[in-house]
Amino acid sequence: MVVKTLPEFPVKKGEPAYKLWLFEPGQKVEMPLVFNLRQLAETRRPALLPGHRLCAGCAAPIVVKLASFAFRGPTIVVTATGCLEVSTTIFPYTSWAVPWIHNAFENAAATASGIAAAIEAMKKTGRLPYEHVDVVVFAGDGGTFDIGFQALSGAAERGHDFLYILYDNEAYMNTGIQRSGGTPKYAWTTTSPVGSVLPGKMENKKPIAEIMVAHRIPYVATATPAHWMDFMKKVRKGIEVKGPAFIHALSSCDRGWRHDPALTLEVTRRAVDTCYFPLWEWTPETGYLLTDRSLAIARNPKLKQPIEKYLELQGRFRHLLKPENRHLVKELQELVDAAWEELLRKASNAPR
Repeated sequence: MVVKTLPEFPVKKGEPAYKLWLFEPGQKVEMPLVFNLRQLAETRRPALLPGHRLCAGCAAPIVVKLASFAFRGPTIVVTATGCLEVSTTIFPYTSWAVPWIHNAFENAAATASGIAAAIEAMKKTGRLPYEHVDVVVFAGDGGTFDIGFQALSGAAERGHDFLYILYDNEAYMNTGIQRSGGTPKYAWTTTSPVGSVLPGKMENKKPIAEIMVAHRIPYVATATPAHWMDFMKKVRKGIEVKGPAFIHALSSCDRGWRHDPALTLEVTRRAVDTCYFPLWEWTPETGYLLTDRSLAIARNPKLKQPIEKYLELQGRFRHLLKPENRHLVKELQELVDAAWEELLRKASNAPR
């Protein structure tokens, strides 16, 4: 096989920043990570093209673009049914610049498993013209916490080599803002309405990242699009490990969370600042490690904000800020504090 270097992949001055990703067979050079925003905008091509129909203020396309900036080379994307899928591939159009496959809610990880197995078989028989082809899954909370968990758990147990990125908007947004296993306690949704009988959803959010840690896969992490450098580093780590990797990315939905579209990144930033959604990573070798802003908060606890700072931006929690519901806010604060203290005890780089 003739070894070739990467083609002229970066954007050239004067040419469109968006076009299909093309790779030469036999290329051995990996695309380097870039952490300069201006350089990213000027030289790197996102895997998601303009023209998609995702809502203004949706965090999902930001998650995808940041993840694609961390891709190392030829990549196949798998997307479960959800907002991201229906809004980027309205027949006969597509916004994807890389090979892409859609599947049902329940089998994104199974599809990725089949692709990963086929890649391994082609490698063994010398039919793969690339050094590596990476498989990346994007799926929402409905297709991960609930409907698709059986496929994800099975793929993790079998050890297939792919990265699974959960873009968690905490409800079934694509079908009408119904509650999911990822919906937080006391949040309003169309199936957990707020009224005189119930104050929203009554159950706690499922700890999906902790569940994946329990599978003892090579890499698990949490991330947000607001902490973009941390996210890109984690995507590259997840791609490079041998075996399944999982990233839980908080992805705000201005329609379902009831916030101003301009506040998308601010909402996810406050989720971390209040320790509602801490940033960490886990491997079997290192255990839990705090990252980015969460590590800074652990070192300087004065940076930690009260949960009200997160709730006050979102209409789905508006009822909690009424005087008669202050006890519910106190309960949520206690839940957040307990989870944060537990994480501090587990993280080997937390101050002792």
